[in-house]
Amino acid sequence: MTSSSVIVTGGSRGYGAGIADAFVKAGARVWITGRNEARLHETAQRLGATPFVADVADGEAWDRLVAGVLAQTGRLDVLINNAGEGVHIGPASEQTDEAISRSLASNLTGTMLGSRRAAAIMQKQGSGLIVNIGSACSTHAWPGWSVYSAAKAGLLMFTRCLLTELRPHGVRVTSVLPSWGQTDFTGAANLPPREPDVLAQCISPTDLGRLIVQTAQLPAHLVAEEIKLWPMVQPMAQL
Repeated sequence: MTSSSVIVTGGSRGYGAGIADAFVKAGARVWITGRNEARLHETAQRLGATPFVADVADGEAWDRLVAGVLAQTGRLDVLINNAGEGVHIGPASEQTDEAISRSLASNLTGTMLGSRRAAAIMQKQGSGLIVNIGSACSTHAWPGWSVYSAAKAGLLMFTRCLLTELRPHGVRVTSVLPSWGQTDFTGAANLPPREPDVLAQCISPTDLGRLIVQTAQLPAHLVAEEIKLWPMVQPMAQL
């Protein structure tokens, strides 16, 4: 990955920080995005990444970010669309219009905006990798997760279609669908905390970061279409 240009959205904490750290350690030049400026700069300094304050649902911010990366490196090799949030996990009848719109913007629209720009660049290069971090919720149904799951299901189909479009140009596209993780997602979504012994066996940011780097290091003639990652401790029952 030496000299590769990498963008990781939602890179100031959790999975995003773990992914960015793994790419930096692999020798890549990494840009991370986030909305909390103080936290983003602290993480960037700690990891050795370049911070860019932005909301992924802001197309103009995407334009500035991509222009900055190209100005410094002349190319974009990897885009990791990691940014997303639970917003409100609960029955559909208890959702607000604002929460629904925010969930779609964070979990789906932002990835589409970034992927559109990356796709155009990578097609011209004849190479590149887009990895969209989805969720096991995109294929499993649980009560209370309807809005979030709908956004992630849309993301999964978007990613599948994007792969069919970009393969002829030598560009790879991958969906990674993690489930229970060692992040602050549970707390941010106002869900009950997991017991410490269970949490210790969930997916860590380091785990996911290593997986994404390994995916990027696959031979250029191979693509991992979808990777679903489960902790062994998590029940897998679904509707």
